[in-house]
Amino acid sequence: MKALELKLPPVLLTAVTGLLMWLTANALPNLDRVHAWQTQLALLLACGGLIFAVYAVLACRRAGTSLDPLKPDESSTLITNSVFRVTRNPMYFGMLLVLLGWSIELGNVMATAWLFIYVLYMNQFQILPEERALEARFGDEYRDYHKRVRRWI
Repeated sequence: MKALELKLPPVLLTAVTGLLMWLTANALPNLDRVHAWQTQLALLLACGGLIFAVYAVLACRRAGTSLDPLKPDESSTLITNSVFRVTRNPMYFGMLLVLLGWSIELGNVMATAWLFIYVLYMNQFQILPEERALEARFGDEYRDYHKRVRRWI
């Protein structure tokens, strides 16, 4: 399974997951649940996720460190402030919030299952390899950060 590690750009994986959610919702319309509040909640979550991810990108740019998720060993700085105090993976968490908003907007029970698959894939093939690279690069500083801050939230 190592062949799948750090191969798919997370933004692409997020877009593909969103597409799969939409296809699932269209294939199984009798599993739709419509609520008066769903569009507002969906927008709130998606916008919150985008803002969270943008803050993470800005923190990386300010620190002058790599933003390439496929090359975590090129990170020059361990960022532990800003949104990185809340989660070790604020960009991925932001993308998950966008997908959660999309799931709520779709209102389809089965489309939501893709969120779990997304998290499992991200944990196994993106985040764990990143964590190994960061630990190798930053040692005790990363291990301390890892203990203090949760992976997702």
